[in-house]
Amino acid sequence: MELLEAGDPKPVVAENSGADSPFLLVCDHGGRAVPRRLGRLGLPDAAFDAHIAWDIGALNLARRLAGALDAVLIHQAYSRLVIDCNRSPDHSQSIVTEGDGWKVPGNRDLSSDDKAARRQAIFEPYHARIGAELDARHSRGANTVLICVHSFTPSLGGVARPWDVGVLHMGNSSASTALLTLLRQESGLMIGDNEPYAMDGTDHTAPFHAHLRGLDAVELEIRQDHLQRQGGLEAMTGLFTRLLPAVCGPKAGPL
Repeated sequence: MELLEAGDPKPVVAENSGADSPFLLVCDHGGRAVPRRLGRLGLPDAAFDAHIAWDIGALNLARRLAGALDAVLIHQAYSRLVIDCNRSPDHSQSIVTEGDGWKVPGNRDLSSDDKAARRQAIFEPYHARIGAELDARHSRGANTVLICVHSFTPSLGGVARPWDVGVLHMGNSSASTALLTLLRQESGLMIGDNEPYAMDGTDHTAPFHAHLRGLDAVELEIRQDHLQRQGGLEAMTGLFTRLLPAVCGPKAGPL
């Protein structure tokens, strides 16, 4: 049985198609839809306003950056509570049963067929679209830097997270190193180098799509209160619209 039915959102959305800047933006956790067949996963609506369901504000930022940088944006429509598109399907956090105080009844005791249905309907089309975009850019000789846009909650498990912006990276990422240098020159911001998360093998999108192709990738983590307060979204858009071209210019491409 197909997981998605008529009226369900498509699992992957591409915006600004055909843009030819050196950037490809992706937003793994931008959506919070749930397939109709899964109900609400046994959760109240309030859970889908919380960070456990999506990266609050990340898609708004990604859309603004795509427009300002004339870049293609590919984003996921479904909540990471259905399946996390930034985790390998065999990762323990691919389909979570609980997190940050929330239990997810609809994710308990799933059969291998249940998990496969989510993977085939949501995870695979999303990553196939990213791969197709990168392959098409390669075939026409376009340089590319992958920009992964995420956000993080100001506290987790009762522990405050003081960073305003984090840059996640793995291996030799010249773009990430250069961006960290420029961000540290900005006044009034605490910058996290592989904080509040580290790209340590947990992440899937950047290693799978960029690193295996020999491309550079920058993974941005923005604290969610900056994207929710008055003027904060505009300020973060302006910041990265200004800094990203300085570190990922028209000559960016393979490492």
